[in-house]
Amino acid sequence: MAIRKKSNKNPPVLSHEFIVQNHADIVSCMAMIFLLGLMFEITAKAAVIFVTLQYNVTIPATEEQSAETISLYHYGIKDLATIFFYMLVAIIIHAIIQEYVLDVQERINNSELSFQKINRKMHFSKTKHSKFNESGQLSAFYLFSCVWGTSILVSEDIFRQIVYIGLYLFHIAGAYLLNLTHLGLVLLVLHYFVEFLFHISRLFYFSDERYQKGFSLWAVLFVLGRLLTLILSVLTFGFGLARAENQQLNFSTGNFNILAVRISVLASICLAQAFMMWKFINFQLRRWREHSSSQPQSVKKKFVTAKGKTSRKERENGINGTVTSNGADSPRSRKDKSS
Repeated sequence: MAIRKKSNKNPPVLSHEFIVQNHADIVSCMAMIFLLGLMFEITAKAAVIFVTLQYNVTIPATEEQSAETISLYHYGIKDLATIFFYMLVAIIIHAIIQEYVLDVQERINNSELSFQKINRKMHFSKTKHSKFNESGQLSAFYLFSCVWGTSILVSEDIFRQIVYIGLYLFHIAGAYLLNLTHLGLVLLVLHYFVEFLFHISRLFYFSDERYQKGFSLWAVLFVLGRLLTLILSVLTFGFGLARAENQQLNFSTGNFNILAVRISVLASICLAQAFMMWKFINFQLRRWREHSSSQPQSVKKKFVTAKGKTSRKERENGINGTVTSNGADSPRSRKDKSS
């Protein structure tokens, strides 16, 4: 953005200079119109098109995938209205950064003493001044975009996948670089077998939702797999490699059997197993709470249904407040007949 020389003369309304000097105020008024439209029922349906995304697709929660619903978005012609509104918001933020960050000018006690602009204080040329404003605006934009993108990754399932991929790559690369391929291969086979059983059980569950035995077996083997991983790791690093004769660091021969490396690798494996068990326990507790909360409702519903049903014999004999179908069978009628 080039330097704007302010003059005491007011430019003509709707002229180019007028729009350049007051573009932030004009855009703020336009954005305020859409926000005020949300406050009234008549205009809310039209204003919400500009403020929120319209093509959302909600995926219901399942017991195996997630306990919360996931909202995804499609695209359509109404997104142009949303893009237009948030373009106005970006222009407002751009003007705020330019006025209160890049063009710092503050008067003290209404005196003539003022802080000069940052760019003028640094004696920038016209070219450097334009580059300075461009970098200031884009740095704020990229910072906001990074924070916003990170929040989206955290809130969606992508972050979980990135974490598990990172754990896989970190431990596999560590086993490869530290010449721990045999231990790494054994632990990976053990872990992969448990994961194979889980995904096979999920495939059967998707084909028939009554199939639940595979998940029970997977839960038991998952805990046993974590326990076996810890036992093998402790035996390898605490007893096997600790008693080896050559315990000197040597990059040429690839010997990393020193105390610091053993403790670091063992701590990394223990932390990974603790993290997986923590996620597993939270998942099982969440499923247990959902099952316990839904079970009383189903039991109550069955009880009400069973209470409302009466047998044919009960209906004929006048049980539950119903009138008997045959008055001759009542005790009073029999007594009258005998008399």
